[in-house]
Amino acid sequence: MIPKIGITEANLQNSTKLLTVVLSDEMTLYIKTRKFHWNVAGQSFMELHKLFEVQYTDLEQVIDEVAERINKLGAKTIGTMKEFSDNSRLKENPNKYPNQNGMMAELLSDHETLICELRKDIDICTDTNHDAGTADLLTGILQQHETFAWILRRYLS
Repeated sequence: MIPKIGITEANLQNSTKLLTVVLSDEMTLYIKTRKFHWNVAGQSFMELHKLFEVQYTDLEQVIDEVAERINKLGAKTIGTMKEFSDNSRLKENPNKYPNQNGMMAELLSDHETLICELRKDIDICTDTNHDAGTADLLTGILQQHETFAWILRRYLS
């Protein structure tokens, strides 16, 4: 059933496609953050282990909110690793285990990439899709990524 919420069917489809990419990005970053949580080693092990746990836990909530938004707009939410990989703007690095600074630098780069992409996505939702609800959700997500990036940047300074 198509929601009758003041957004055209075409714009609903555009928003759900966009959200599918965002969901895939968030899942990719979540998995990468989990990997680093499991594999961090060295002098600051416990501090970074806990930092990564806080970040992936927050990403779990973001993932759920994006998935539910897709459903609210009348579409099905993808849910396989292949679908996430095929739709993500972020890239994984199989068999790569960077040191602590490498982990933080990689996560920082991914958060900054998502911040830039989310800015574009918000503009599309607002100006093209006339979907204020999705734009608002993405604005909150962007702010979370700005906080994550700031924290990682401070560690690397």
